[in-house]
Amino acid sequence: MLSWMDRGWRVLATAIAFTIFGLGGVALRVIIFPLLQVFVRDHAQRVMLARLTIHHAFRAFIGLMRFLGILRYHIEGLEKLGGRGQLVLANHPTLIDVVFLISLLPNADCVVKSALARNPFTRGPVRATNYICNDVGADLVQDCIASVKAGNSLVIFPEGTRTPVSGLMHLQRGAANIAVRGMCDITPVTIRCVPLSLTKGLPWWKVPQRRMVFTITVHDAIPVAPFIAQAGGELAIAARRLTEHLHQYFSTETSTHAGT
Repeated sequence: MLSWMDRGWRVLATAIAFTIFGLGGVALRVIIFPLLQVFVRDHAQRVMLARLTIHHAFRAFIGLMRFLGILRYHIEGLEKLGGRGQLVLANHPTLIDVVFLISLLPNADCVVKSALARNPFTRGPVRATNYICNDVGADLVQDCIASVKAGNSLVIFPEGTRTPVSGLMHLQRGAANIAVRGMCDITPVTIRCVPLSLTKGLPWWKVPQRRMVFTITVHDAIPVAPFIAQAGGELAIAARRLTEHLHQYFSTETSTHAGT
């Protein structure tokens, strides 16, 4: 009986949390960001303040989900985040992975789906923060490199979408291309959610038997220079080998964590 009541509450609490998330996105779009537009004339400073606003909003959202009993979380290696000009690559098991990561990074940039720039609940934050949309074609790699070189913490999910319920990862080569062509060392982050929920192919209202527990681990940096050297300076080959390495790395790290 208590288990049934707890699960029912978490369904309701999840609905409440995502409703607040959507309303918050609208409020940012129609109130906060227009005020920034009026009172902060410098574009770079306005973008920085918009990103800081999203950072605190996402921290508050994660805190709300924890308060409502939807999830718990542990952060390991947090001191390795926040350096100037970091390329942060992470696996992508759940819907709120980007929320977690941006809540940890005050000046985060990220690559987002172009659909988010058209969604009424998210387009305000996406435009105000100048996040990079994934529909810019050939300019995407250069835009990402420029963001890292400008000192931002660029968050990318190499899979491009959430990992399917089967757990089989498929990495795109875009993240590796950014790393080797921009000579950007990689800060890898693994995200584990047990029991798994909010994942691809699973509706939000199908909450697990018990609350989710997230373990977010920031690992030591992966240098890209050895991959370029081993490829004889051929960047396309280096990107392919780096992608293969990242696939093995994330597959190993996530399975190791799953077994602990």
